[in-house]
Amino acid sequence: MASFNPQDLTTGVLHSYLLSAVAPRPIAFASTMNANGHPNLSPFSFFNVFSANPPILIFSPARRVRDNTIKHTLENVEATKEVVINVVNYDIVQQMSLTSTEYPEGTNEFEKAGLTMLPSDKIKPFRVAESPIQLECKVNEIIHLGTEGGAGNLVICEVVKLHISEEVLNENQTVNQEALDLVARAGGSYYNRAKKGFFEIPKPLSTMGIGVDNMPEHVKNSMILTGNNLGMLANVEALPNKDEVDQFVNDISERYPDIKTASHREKHKLAQNYLSFGDVKSAWKLLLS
Repeated sequence: MASFNPQDLTTGVLHSYLLSAVAPRPIAFASTMNANGHPNLSPFSFFNVFSANPPILIFSPARRVRDNTIKHTLENVEATKEVVINVVNYDIVQQMSLTSTEYPEGTNEFEKAGLTMLPSDKIKPFRVAESPIQLECKVNEIIHLGTEGGAGNLVICEVVKLHISEEVLNENQTVNQEALDLVARAGGSYYNRAKKGFFEIPKPLSTMGIGVDNMPEHVKNSMILTGNNLGMLANVEALPNKDEVDQFVNDISERYPDIKTASHREKHKLAQNYLSFGDVKSAWKLLLS
């Protein structure tokens, strides 16, 4: 067995070991608002529920390991003492992943991810309308665990109102866990779908995805493409150019002889098939043809 003293490891290596060892972890999809009223949305997997009376959740936006900076979410909860914790199910996992991109301050991640801002009842931050359970919270306390990169900041939240979609409730008003279809975080690029096991999503942090808001109208308003499809498509730095699109269409025309005259709907269905295999580049070339 390999054994290590934490002080002998770099923070990055220790961080990786801990995330892989303590997994899967529930995801707090935290919606906040800064002092000027600008919304922010970001996921955190250092998260759990710790009390029912009072109803307390704790999540931890850690200081970034690589440069010791703090996240906008932490700045916002320190300024406003309010947050919505939205749960993440499989239907929105790709859009959730996209919001972990480090967009500049003031960027609306709801718009980038193609998610809907739903007004809260008791606090100012918006809820994620697509999330099946949304928890409006007041921040009771923030405990800073350190000042170096990788240090956590425990945000102790008290639930002041919860919203549960009728679609995940049984007749007796209990939550149907299979219908809820929660997703959890593991190490590296791994996630865990509660009822189906592990899968991977490429990390978006190394790129600045164009976002759903910068997609062509016929794509972002598609009646075929799902939220997860849009999340995958939005996580590209740039769209393919016309030469790339034309070459792609020529290459597949033997297999799909009617591709040049196909409708948006038909192309969207075929693009969705490419996305099911993780081929985002081909999907975009098809959608732009």
